[in-house]
This record gives sequence, C-alpha cells and structure tokens, in this order.
Amino acid sequence: MDRDLAMELVRVTETAALAAVGYMGRGDKIAADQAAVDGMRKAFSSLSICGTVVIGEGELDEAPMLYIGEKVGCGEEGTSEVDIAVDPLEGTTLIAKGLPNAIAVVAMAPKGCLLHAPDTYMHKIAVGPKAKGKINIKASVTENLVAVSEALNKNIEDLTVIVQDRPRHAEFIKEIRAAGARIKLFSDGDVAAAIATGFEDTGVDIMIGIGGAPEGVIAAAALKAMGGDMQGILHPMSPEEVERCKQLGLENDEDIYKVLQLDDLVKGEDCLFAATGITQGDLLKGVVHKGNGMAETHSVVMRGETGTIRFVEALHRLDKTNVLQEVLEKHSQA
Repeated sequence: MDRDLAMELVRVTETAALAAVGYMGRGDKIAADQAAVDGMRKAFSSLSICGTVVIGEGELDEAPMLYIGEKVGCGEEGTSEVDIAVDPLEGTTLIAKGLPNAIAVVAMAPKGCLLHAPDTYMHKIAVGPKAKGKINIKASVTENLVAVSEALNKNIEDLTVIVQDRPRHAEFIKEIRAAGARIKLFSDGDVAAAIATGFEDTGVDIMIGIGGAPEGVIAAAALKAMGGDMQGILHPMSPEEVERCKQLGLENDEDIYKVLQLDDLVKGEDCLFAATGITQGDLLKGVVHKGNGMAETHSVVMRGETGTIRFVEALHRLDKTNVLQEVLEKHSQA
C-alpha cells in the first residue's frame, strides 16, 4: 500500500475522535458511538481507496453503523482493494462516563489479509517485541509469565500483566497473583490494552484475557507493525456465537478453536494501523478544545512494511475542517 495512506488514515481517526468527544461525560454511549461512526464514514468518503469493511460496527443490514461488507473510499477503477477493520469508538462506556482511554482506531491491509473474525469472544495473549516468539496460549499463565520474564530479563515480580476487570478473568488473576506478578486492571478497551505491551513507557509487559475477536484483529495489526506478538483462540460463549463462527466458514470445533498466530490474524507485513485519543489515556492524550474554534488531537500511526511508528499532534481549525462540519452540525442538534 502507498505509504501516504498512513497519514490519510490518521485523518480518519482524528475525525472520529473530534466528532465523538462532544459526548464526553454526557452518559449517552450510543450517541457518542454514532458520532464517531458518522465522522469516520465521512472521512473515508474522501480517501482514495477501494475499501471493504471486514470488521465493523454492525451487521450488513445495520446501515447507520460502518457495517461489515460496506464499501468505503473514492478510489477509481484500478485502485488497489483493501480490507478495513474499524472501531470508531473503542470504549463507549469510558466516554459516556468521562473516563480515560477511549480511542478511535482503524486497521488496513490488502484485500484478504485481515482475518474476518466473527463477532464473538477470543482468548488472547499479547506481548511487545522483546518477547516475540516466547508466548504460547495453550500453556499455563505461569508458564507464559516465566517465558516473558526470561525474554525481558526481569523477575516475575517485576512483570506487569494487564487484564480486563471481568468475572470471567478470576482464575487468570488468581494465577497471576500466585506467580507473584503485578496486575493492572482495566475496565474497557482491549485494543489499547494490547498495544500498550508494545511500548516500554507504559510499563505493561503482557496482556492476557478474553475479549472481542474483532478487536483482537485490530490490535494484531498494531502489534505486527511494532514487531510484537499475539495469539488468539476464538471463545464463543453461546450457541448463537458458535453459529456466527459457522457462518464465516468455521465448520467444526477444530476450525473454531484452533490457535490463531499473529500471521493468521494479519497476513503479511503490509498493514497500517492508526489511533487517535478521545479521552486522556495512558498512551494517547485526549482531544483538547483550545478555544476560538481550535482543538488538539494526539494520534499514533504505524506502518507494518517499514515498522515505522509516528506520533502525530495536530491543531484543528474546526470551522475550516470541511469533512467534519456536517457531522458536528448534526450532533450539535441532537
């Protein structure tokens, strides 16, 4: 993919973030999510790509969202086709309550290179570059902590494991504590949690848990660009979720419950990832309104082919951001 697409992709997440931040702390996560979707869709409409949403906000008949199968971009005939995974607002509860770490995220890869993950749960384990190749999702939590501690040249007691604060993780948490490692619990947003393992400044060494499969694919694109590692196993929790797996061609238990390596989640090196902070976060600053119609955003964009990671701080004149005006006007009247 053209390297210029990386910066274009940042504009997509910036627009989603700027559209959604007006709902911060207002208790309406549905409206906030819709604003982010509207902003992202509008930004995609000016992008010179022939894109298909393979991981989105809704099923095929839920047009208000960026639905699975939706075509985006304004690329002319002959433009390379790309798969797109989106989460216009990761952390809807976070923004509704005015809590940290809500972000807008997008991943992109050539057609056929992103796993078409069913809307179900996935057991995941993720690490940064120094522990690449050392994790084994089929091994125990303790065995993985030992392997990662050796790779990072740390004592287990000095490892920090990030885990979502959910009852389903009680046994994980119990074993982590028994092994002596530290735990950082988070409430929502496991894309941000997974990519935190790739940045030493976050202090996070490994993510373990069961979260959304679509979010797993988005996080995998970032980790691949960073040189990190991730494994997953689909974890359907109801007959309906098993049926979703089968609808995507996973016909039996062997297909559904196989170990998905990083290259299964994102094929090849030619992938892009972009995220923009909406509320203040551990990795990205949130949107800050400066007054006089100015707003500041903080984003990260990664390119898998080169391994380049850029942090982008931008000042926006909201009255001159044509792509955003229609969306802001719509939601100011809501």
